[in-house]
Order: sequence, then C-alpha cells, then structure tokens
Amino acid sequence: MTELSFDTETLGYIRLFEERTGARVKDCFEAEDKLIYLVQPGEIHKAVGPGGVVVDRFKGMLKKEIQVIEYSDAEETLVRNIFFAFSPRSVEIAPKGKGRHATVTVDPAWKARAIGKAGKNLKIARAILLRHTAVDSISVA
Repeated sequence: MTELSFDTETLGYIRLFEERTGARVKDCFEAEDKLIYLVQPGEIHKAVGPGGVVVDRFKGMLKKEIQVIEYSDAEETLVRNIFFAFSPRSVEIAPKGKGRHATVTVDPAWKARAIGKAGKNLKIARAILLRHTAVDSISVA
C-alpha cells in the first residue's frame, strides 16, 4: 500500500469528476491509456449514472477512456469490484512468496476479456491493489 499523492493535473481530473458526477473520489490515476477513478463505497451509481450516461458524457468531455470502480477496504470486495464487468464467480487471496496473491475466477467465456489485450486489465488491477492493499499479484482463472 502506498501513500497517495496527486499532481496538479490529477487533482484537476478529480475536481472535475466530483463536480460533474457528485460522487466522491478516493483515488485517480492513469494506467494503460485509461483514467482510473476509484469512488467511495456506495457512490458508484452517482459516478456512472443510469445506463452509464454520466460516465459516457464525461469520457466525451475529456476525450479519454475512463474506468470507474467502487472502492472497498475489504480486499476481496475491491478485487470483485475491479472485475465487476466480468461477473466474477469467486475471489481468493492467499500468501505467495513474501506477498499476497489474488485469484479471480470468471466464466471461462469471459476469461480472455477479463485479462485484457496484453494483460491490460491485470496490469490495471495490480496497480490498484498495490496502491490500496497488501496484495501484490493477481491472476484470472
């Protein structure tokens, strides 16, 4: 887990997002050509809007890909939320070497998409977990 600090550009993205959506942001960073927003628990519906209308409008405004994830202090819940779009069946977190490893199980039909092109989604998930938990590696089963 790292101490979060934001540069001026990121603070601007956070302020804009909060103004436009009314959702409070826990974290914001850029990874894999996407702007990742972690919103406070219970605020995901405000951030995304009905049918994703709020976040789609925001994407158009920034001309950037955006991913919004609901934050949780519980590691398993956070992992589940990161992979929400792929309907995770289970999440297991276990010691591995000196660290901790999360395994997300999804429907086999969704596995390739959950991993993403060149592991893109795994890289984003790992970045989030390194910033907010003691989990330092992740895989999709």
